[in-house]
Amino acid sequence: MQSFEFPTKITHGPGVLAGLAEELRALGVKRPLLVTDKGLVAAGVVNEVTGQLRRAGLDYVLFADVVPNPPIALVDGGTAVYRESDCDGLIGLGGGSPMDAAKAIGVTAVQGGSIRQYEWADPNPVTKRIPPMIAIPTTAGTGSEVTLWSVITDPERKIKYNVGGTPLIGAHVALIDPLLTLALPGHITAGTGMDALAHAIECYTMAYAQPFTDAVALLAMEYVGQYLRIAYAQGQNQEARYKMSMAAALGGMAYGVASAGAAHAMSQTAGGVRDVPHGAITARLLGPVMEYNYMGEPQRFARIAQALGEDIRGLSIWEAAERAVTAVYRLTADVGIPTLQELGFHEDDIPLLAELAANDPQTIGNPRDINYQGYVQVYQRTFDLGK
Repeated sequence: MQSFEFPTKITHGPGVLAGLAEELRALGVKRPLLVTDKGLVAAGVVNEVTGQLRRAGLDYVLFADVVPNPPIALVDGGTAVYRESDCDGLIGLGGGSPMDAAKAIGVTAVQGGSIRQYEWADPNPVTKRIPPMIAIPTTAGTGSEVTLWSVITDPERKIKYNVGGTPLIGAHVALIDPLLTLALPGHITAGTGMDALAHAIECYTMAYAQPFTDAVALLAMEYVGQYLRIAYAQGQNQEARYKMSMAAALGGMAYGVASAGAAHAMSQTAGGVRDVPHGAITARLLGPVMEYNYMGEPQRFARIAQALGEDIRGLSIWEAAERAVTAVYRLTADVGIPTLQELGFHEDDIPLLAELAANDPQTIGNPRDINYQGYVQVYQRTFDLGK
């Protein structure tokens, strides 16, 4: 038995950020905690948001301490600020880290304790709806504005773990304004865009795929295939930025309440070992994982090739499936994704990285059976491609 639930209202298009105060009032929020990072403060994006709140006569509390791959202590600290400041709602402004942190703060704000207690398990420890939350992405990749997950780092165990898997953690509103992404540097555009593609491909081929998630996953792939190179090469192109923002949201929706596969099992666990950009490492691993996986779901991989613009007329299913792998390798190169070596990893890390990935719950959904040895094989292939 499968199900699909989606708790988030999506408002999207150039300039929709102007409706923030109206959305807060509709949710009954009078004093939100604005969860963001210092980079967005320095860039002036936070001032744009707080200026709207002040002009609308809305009070707010700023929590701008979020760092990439937010750790347990940061989330717990944000929860303390939320409670001490008598906040009644949340705004998550930024890339995946601020939005994930805001959702996690929401969990502990209503359920108490530390976010350490809410690692995904069966039965799910998240049992209460988070406070009213508006998610405002400033990148186009993670899709955290619409996912039912928050990814948290546990420095003691050197892992990243998932919280959620339930509509109770989803944002109430996603304000997706592509104008906020116009100033993204090329390397961030590339990494986050490839992360959106990875979400779509993994969710389309995972064991828990279903028609509702297939539909959004395929359109996300088409948008990435058509527009990521343009957004990377021409950052001010509003059409490309809008379509990539939609690709990120569609890729996030493709998760449903399930997980992804080997690429995310690898990138999330590796991100706990070294503090690296999630999008970049996921992008670097995606091609080798697909090369390993395509024989498990050849028809679906053939359809991925089509979505990415490959001409598969006259090819066998196997040849078409291989075209999907080729297309992703080519896109990875075109947008300058760094190698594992450039990201700071070494071949000596393979045994640890493979063991962590093999123990990650997302391994279960992978379209081809994979264990420790399989992960060693994929990691070795990824390192070899970087030589």
